[in-house]
Amino acid sequence: MEKKKIAIVTDSNSGITQQLAGELGITVLPMPFYINEQLFLEGITLTQEDFYQRLAQDADISTSQPSPADVLETWERLLEDHDEIVHIPMSSGLSNSCQTAFVLAREYKGRVQVVDNQRISVTQRQSVLDAIHLANSGKNAVEIKEILEAEKGESSIYITLETLKYLKKGGRITPAAAALGTVLNLKPVLQIQGEKLDAFSKARGKKQAKRTMVKAMEDDLKNRFKEYKKKGLMCLEAAYTGNEEEALEWKAELEKHFDMEVHMDPLSLSVACHIGQGALAVAVAKKVEVE
Repeated sequence: MEKKKIAIVTDSNSGITQQLAGELGITVLPMPFYINEQLFLEGITLTQEDFYQRLAQDADISTSQPSPADVLETWERLLEDHDEIVHIPMSSGLSNSCQTAFVLAREYKGRVQVVDNQRISVTQRQSVLDAIHLANSGKNAVEIKEILEAEKGESSIYITLETLKYLKKGGRITPAAAALGTVLNLKPVLQIQGEKLDAFSKARGKKQAKRTMVKAMEDDLKNRFKEYKKKGLMCLEAAYTGNEEEALEWKAELEKHFDMEVHMDPLSLSVACHIGQGALAVAVAKKVEVE
């Protein structure tokens, strides 16, 4: 049987830049943002620097999803010289873009497979690398979708924030809780286990928050992912929002503590607009084994 030519599509929430997408031979749909009602595209007309500058100025920022027309146009173009498409959007629990892609894909009679494996940022990036690996080893689009979705639980993210302002703004915490947290220098530690961004714990100050995250990740690697860790299948990752210097120290700290190489990216702006600048995250994702 002839090997199928498979195109891989993701969105800029994966942290994969347009330049890297070109090198990897994949397509990255830019996430749209409205800033003071003007449309910007992540990584194309909106840089990380611009975004945080606007955020600091209290601009009115809202996230959107790639328009159905843009998604369809991308697919049509790719299907001219590919047999099938594997489309890996951000987690369905964090955006409607996954649901929209499912609906659009129905028209393509199986040629477009949309993966809902509930990843975001560095863990979503790992899924994309896995998909490339699976396609290169001869798997078709349906098989790639099935493998990635079967392993959707095999990742974990912990995030601590610099400020409670944006959780308050988004209605995720009450103004009273935000005010108290600010007075006590409480840093929430949030987690993404699959679909949603949830509370994990609170810490006094960032140092303690970082210790909390390291311990949580230690527990995951020792227990939940013990067998995969033994096989060398776990990829340790870090992410941040706008605070690169602090993040590089954090990355070095993680590499030393876990004695593992750490891949680090800026956290996707879709997450950053809900949590603000100065966040740090540690994540882990299992890479697929190819039989």
